[in-house]
Amino acid sequence: MTDHSLYFEDFQPGQTFESGGRTITEADLTMFSMLSGDWNPIHADAAYAASTKIGQRLVHGALGIAIATGMMHELGIFHRSVVAMLSIRDWKFVKPILVGDTLHLVLDILQAKPGTSARVGAVDRRLRLVNQHGDTVQDGTSEVLVLKKAGMAAR
Repeated sequence: MTDHSLYFEDFQPGQTFESGGRTITEADLTMFSMLSGDWNPIHADAAYAASTKIGQRLVHGALGIAIATGMMHELGIFHRSVVAMLSIRDWKFVKPILVGDTLHLVLDILQAKPGTSARVGAVDRRLRLVNQHGDTVQDGTSEVLVLKKAGMAAR
C-alpha cells in the first residue's frame, strides 16, 4: 500500500477513487466463518447451498463490509490523515458475493463538513463494492473524521 494521504482540505464532493481488484477465495469464506463464528449452512454447507435459489454458498455480507474497508485502506488516501470512522449507514446487500468473484471498491466523496474543530473535519463517503461484471454487490455510506492541514501545523 502506498501512502497518498489526503487531508480534509483535499476532499471535494464529486471526487471518485477506485481500488484494485481482489478475488474472493474459498479460504476467505472459511476464515471469516472461523473468525465470526457464523457457520450458517448458506455459507458452510455446499450440499445445502446447492438446493437454494443461487445454487451455491454465499460469502458473508459482513465479509463484504470488511473487504470494502480494507480496500479503502489500500487506496492510501486516508493512511496518515484518518482519525476515526464515525458511521456506516444505509448499507445494502444488493447482490450476493460468491467464491471466485473479483471485487473492487468505488469510493465517492459526498460531502466535506469543516465543523468547528481546527484539527479535524468530517468527510461523508459512498462506498460501492463492485464485482467483475460491473454489478454493485454492496452499497452504503460512511462518515469519517479527517485531519485538517491547518490542524497539522498547530501540533
